[in-house]
Amino acid sequence: MRKYFYFTLLVTLIVTTNYAQQFDLSAELRPRFENKHGYGSLLATNADGANFISQRSRLNFNFSQDKIKIGMSLQNVRVWGDISTLGADDNATMLHEAWAEALLSDSFSLKLGRQEIVYDDSRIFGNVGWAQQARSHDAMIAKFKLSEKSNLDIGFALNADSQAGVDNLYSNIAGYKTFQYAYYHTAIDKVGLSLLALNNGVEYLNAGDQKVDYSQTIGTYITYKEGKFASDFSIYVQTGKISDKDVSASNFSGNISYKASDLFSFGVGAEYLSGKDTNDTSLDVKSFNPLYGTNHKFNGWMDYFYVGNHGGSVGLVDVNGFVGYNKDKFSAKVMPHFFSSAADIYSGTTKMDSKLGTEIDLTIGYKVANNIAFSAGYSKMYGTNSMEVLKGGGKDENSSWSWIMFTFNPKLFSSK
Repeated sequence: MRKYFYFTLLVTLIVTTNYAQQFDLSAELRPRFENKHGYGSLLATNADGANFISQRSRLNFNFSQDKIKIGMSLQNVRVWGDISTLGADDNATMLHEAWAEALLSDSFSLKLGRQEIVYDDSRIFGNVGWAQQARSHDAMIAKFKLSEKSNLDIGFALNADSQAGVDNLYSNIAGYKTFQYAYYHTAIDKVGLSLLALNNGVEYLNAGDQKVDYSQTIGTYITYKEGKFASDFSIYVQTGKISDKDVSASNFSGNISYKASDLFSFGVGAEYLSGKDTNDTSLDVKSFNPLYGTNHKFNGWMDYFYVGNHGGSVGLVDVNGFVGYNKDKFSAKVMPHFFSSAADIYSGTTKMDSKLGTEIDLTIGYKVANNIAFSAGYSKMYGTNSMEVLKGGGKDENSSWSWIMFTFNPKLFSSK
């Protein structure tokens, strides 16, 4: 039944192009080979790594007419071989986006439905584009254009498992029961300034009663560009409650980069995310949570930190740098990361060194054509005894990750 719905939807949208002001239909196919050999955590002694190919396939529809915009993104995510050659995989197909935006005036619009929410460097809100399934939210966003260089978004979400007639405990599939946020951005000469205030509600059982506790994330993101020099700085604090526990956490980061020539660029940066000592028996939440950010983009590409792991742990100090090379259709970058814990690590009663390890990330890219891109990467983690205590595995094992990816982005139709 579902396949007929999608077929009907596609035909309907194509037919309506005769009456639309604008209609665009595009696709994305992205197969990626990975060799995981200590990815996300140090490889256990005598353990073997894994090899697989995953693929994201998308159809993207964008339509605008008079005072309305509509966006839909239908995607299928699979691992090669996870379905029989004679089988079907409807469960792997979903609507990544399905939203409508009402343009109520030149300075105000209302966007509702399944949509990506991405702000600034994607530290708190991002689309997690590296993950084949990516991230999107069921939300409503009121968008205000305050001036040519300033805008304000006010967002709201409310989640439930079903249309039940009684109040059931939400399973937290999305990670939250509800949220409300305000995001402001302005540009002043060479400076970009953003402010974010997020009220995040998580539902849980407290002595048999359903309750929603709210934590608040408040912060700013600032950028500065001057010729070949660029920098950014951010600071966020978290407070409130989670599951009846007090929250007090913080995050600071800063990066500077310089384009030395048409070919070479380099930069350095550092980030601090607060954590909790492993021997701290208090119930308070002291570990910063990046919430809905694109965490793969930060703290090394091997995803040892904050990609489905490291939550509620000792936090992180990440001192990093990069050297980049770009010429014509080819690009390359090497990025070292020096990791240490923000809080104390104990093995029994012994306090461990705060140094967690060093990760080296290398990536290359080549633009085969306007709609075809090739990229590949290799990463290596040199863990310490403290990393072993924190995450398990063996520090002397070869913990590495390599990948090769093709991205096809054809534009199938445009009414322009």
